Amino acid sequence: MDREGIEGAVLLGWYWENPESCQIQNSEMARWIASSPSQFRAMASVHPRGPRPDDLVRWAVENDFSGFGELLPSLQGTTLRDRFWDDLANRSVEADLLFNFHVTEPVGRPHPGRIATPFEDLEYFVSRHPDLKIILSHWGGGLFLHELNPYIRKLFRNVYYDCSASPLLYDPQIFKNALQVLGPEKVLFGSDYPLRLYPRKDTNPGWIRFLQEIEGVSLERSDLSAIFSANAAKLFGFLNRPHP
Repeated sequence: MDREGIEGAVLLGWYWENPESCQIQNSEMARWIASSPSQFRAMASVHPRGPRPDDLVRWAVENDFSGFGELLPSLQGTTLRDRFWDDLANRSVEADLLFNFHVTEPVGRPHPGRIATPFEDLEYFVSRHPDLKIILSHWGGGLFLHELNPYIRKLFRNVYYDCSASPLLYDPQIFKNALQVLGPEKVLFGSDYPLRLYPRKDTNPGWIRFLQEIEGVSLERSDLSAIFSANAAKLFGFLNRPHP
């Protein structure tokens, strides 16, 4: 981050298959936040067989986490129609915590470990929790295009989209398409670090090449500012604490 000029970052949890793995990662991220509270935010790992929703929300608030994610219930043997996720969402709204979901594109190049993320389940979940702020990773698997439907647009008023892994999935013009559909206020930069986004060009993971690719799409400077920092600052409260 220092080398490439990244001032702040959101650390994401993982949809581990074992509850113990979630707790190990959460403890590690909590140490990062405590060591540099102005630089880092974090989303906690969750497993339905782990702590109960009440305990998860209490722990997240006490340790200054911003919410929960990246979430992929199907990999953990549940669906978004299970009560656990409803209870966690209800308590997260009360505590002003975010959700972040992994979303797999329904069509495209096959790749190992690809797990379907039904759009119908996401629509159902959002309809039950319209006030919950949700970030859908990987452009929501293309779900953002359905916000051209007025019903979905209204229902998804608190849904945001990040561009993580975009170079591996989409042409750079997706940024212009997404801004036309969503406006700049609903798009977040996501790096998917430490994934190598340009495996044929880069030996080590980083941010610079992806940032340059986005800048090369010829977006308005205000739109770039929103994507790169302003939207995340608003959602995650980066501006709420003084720098050391």
